[in-house]
Amino acid sequence: MIRMLLRVLGHEYAPPVRRTVALMTTTAVVEGLSYALLVPVLRALFGSTPGDARPWLIAFGAAVAFYAVLRYVSDLSGFLAGTTLLRGMYHRLGDHLARLPIGWYGAGRVGEVSVLASRGVLQAMSVIAHLLGPLISACVTPLTIVVVMLAFDWRMGLAALVAVPVVAAIQVWTGRSMAATDAERAERDHEATGRVIEYLQAQPVLRAGGRTVERFRLLDDSLRELQRASRRSALSALPGILGLTLTVQGMFTVLLVLGTYLALGNVGAAEVLAILVLAARCADPLLSLAGIGGQLRGARSELSRLDTVLRTEPLPQAGEPILPVGHDLELDSVAFRHGDRTVLNDVSLPVPEGQRLAVVGPSGAGKSTLLQLVARFYDVDAGVVRVGGVDVRAIDTEVLMAQIAIVFQDVYLFDGTIEENVRVGRPDAGEAEVRAAATAARLDDVIERLPGGWATNVGEGGALLSGGERQRVSIARALLKDAPIVLLDEVTSALDPVNEAAVHDGIERLMAGRTVVMVAHRMRTVRRADRVVFLDGGRIVEEGSHDELLRRGGRYADFWKISRSIRHVVGLRGAPRSSPSRR
Repeated sequence: MIRMLLRVLGHEYAPPVRRTVALMTTTAVVEGLSYALLVPVLRALFGSTPGDARPWLIAFGAAVAFYAVLRYVSDLSGFLAGTTLLRGMYHRLGDHLARLPIGWYGAGRVGEVSVLASRGVLQAMSVIAHLLGPLISACVTPLTIVVVMLAFDWRMGLAALVAVPVVAAIQVWTGRSMAATDAERAERDHEATGRVIEYLQAQPVLRAGGRTVERFRLLDDSLRELQRASRRSALSALPGILGLTLTVQGMFTVLLVLGTYLALGNVGAAEVLAILVLAARCADPLLSLAGIGGQLRGARSELSRLDTVLRTEPLPQAGEPILPVGHDLELDSVAFRHGDRTVLNDVSLPVPEGQRLAVVGPSGAGKSTLLQLVARFYDVDAGVVRVGGVDVRAIDTEVLMAQIAIVFQDVYLFDGTIEENVRVGRPDAGEAEVRAAATAARLDDVIERLPGGWATNVGEGGALLSGGERQRVSIARALLKDAPIVLLDEVTSALDPVNEAAVHDGIERLMAGRTVVMVAHRMRTVRRADRVVFLDGGRIVEEGSHDELLRRGGRYADFWKISRSIRHVVGLRGAPRSSPSRR
């Protein structure tokens, strides 16, 4: 358990825990040794000169006071280490998650990571702050008392020593027998958490389809299964608890019988009584192992999941990073597979510095993946992606991301103000620069309409803004970053005409003088490109300028005609009477 905890904390944060463990172990040993002074105290009290007990009582009081100080210091050390490491663990987990490939974040990962970031990290702190001390005390103090008993009477000490492997075996057996039920309970717990998140997020769809009752039944079933799993876990713990209790009580009974026999022989009653008192003090921490064991198993389960995530291999970093020269892009014989599916196959594509490249093709052709490979969200399976003439795998991640500004189709905003979300592009930017970026992105029009202006809270994910407003914030963020390379992923595919026009103006300012790769379906965007490639089935089918591809009459020309027809039909239906930008 402690080894796993140290592994999860990492080399940077493990030393404070080691010092805390050493301090807690010392405290537990001092506690056990202080009980040894009860033997001379009782011997003197029951002897012919009870006054001789006074110095031993003083020594016992001093030992208890010393133990109390040590206990306070060790508990404080555990609490301070736990709270300090809490922040460190969040940083370590966050840094690691930021280095994992985007493909790792599949279905269900968001719920899993959210549970780990809350319960898992808190369990790590709880183990250090609240469980480590009682665990060490429950293990070390009884062993110290057994050593003391051996020193005073080897027969009673040996009888107590026999119980040590029995107690250890019961704890191991209990842990193994509960492993399956604990795993099932954890699985049901995660499933129920996912159902709750799913139920809350899907409310608009469920209500529109009149399916709230059915969906609630699925959630209710998952909660019922969690209840059953929790009951099975509790029942499976009973044999271990009973076994431990019976063993401890049995050990004390054996010592009582043995002590009575020895008292009738040549061992004094005072010594036997003192040793029985030691045995009683030995029993209390052993009995607490049952409760501590259950808490530790729960903590170990969460720590194990946290350990699994932290041991997931991130994208490898270059040992000696190379700085890119220039801002051109190149894909050289690139191949990329997602599972068993080949997404891109032998794609070679140069993008000279300052040129605008449009990537067009049907859904699933690999267009968005191409952008993600340029930003190194994934590593290619074959070939090379170069930025400024350098393989992206040889560029430091921070340096690479400083070269690239990305505007996605689905914009995610942090739960904060508009200004805070724009400043994500460059946190140290001055107020004038932020305002200029907002004006260039046509975001100032939105800010003027909002009651709170720049201080308006956008809600979780930007839920309090419309799609067009979120997109303008994203463009302002990219403008503020002022990166030489811009990647655009179908940024106007789901906007109304008013917001589309505003976003296009912002995009035009964003693309000026930069190397641009844009994934687009709207032909208005494509016509602004210097070069167009038509991607289908993970391969480049056609390549050239917009006019050249139209003259060839190939796949791109057909795509253009279909797009024109759709826009013509939409135009006949008429534009919406109003285009509210707020939801």
